[in-house]
Amino acid sequence: MDLLRVQDITESYQAENGEIFALDHISFSMGKGEFLSIVGPSGCGKSTLLSIIAGLLPPSSGSILLDGQEVHGVDPRIGYMLQKDNLLEWRSIWKNVLFGLEVRRQVNEETTRRARRLLQSYGLWEFREKYPSQLSGGMRQRAALIRTLATSPEILLLDEAFSALDYQTRLTVTDDVYRILKKERITTIMVTHDIPESISMGDRVLILTRRPAQVRELLEIDFGPERTPLTCRGDPRFSRYFDHIWKELKSDG
Repeated sequence: MDLLRVQDITESYQAENGEIFALDHISFSMGKGEFLSIVGPSGCGKSTLLSIIAGLLPPSSGSILLDGQEVHGVDPRIGYMLQKDNLLEWRSIWKNVLFGLEVRRQVNEETTRRARRLLQSYGLWEFREKYPSQLSGGMRQRAALIRTLATSPEILLLDEAFSALDYQTRLTVTDDVYRILKKERITTIMVTHDIPESISMGDRVLILTRRPAQVRELLEIDFGPERTPLTCRGDPRFSRYFDHIWKELKSDG
């Protein structure tokens, strides 16, 4: 059974000049541990689609199914990371990591042990008493990811989560994040404007048309089982995937 099924999602809203359609019958499914990148023209509704999957916005029609059950509203099994890391500057990294658990009233021996393991496994344990302002941009983003993973989501949504980083840091962080998510087997959907990023991280790339967004193509990405975001950028297939996606987006005007 698919872990996640996005089924015939349509979204419209009222504007001064009439009804505006943002999404037009979007459907796809994902298995456990899969990484899906979403690209499309600016303003086509990519972030709107993530908000619907996250339960922050009800669709006009269609449904989101998780483990075969329809999801209504915010579900604790779905984590969401935005472009800004939203770390609380007055709390230590350790206290930031525990924040999501505190909000859900889930701080206990088991969840605290998981948070500790994540910090230790991914290189932030020695910085646990530091404050966000004392960390680099890449380390802050890793701390934000660990804060989200500490709540044990089955699905993670990334909305331009790396776009605020400089290019070199972004390459390193995406490699780190990919390694963490694959090791933890977290099913991930990432919205990005960066075509190379979509290829280097995605098992598949969902290409959307301009608004109202429809699925133009669901492109399989295959660099073999030992791929990482950095190594696959040097693969001859990388440029072919890039050219294909670029042409699909350009054909949409």
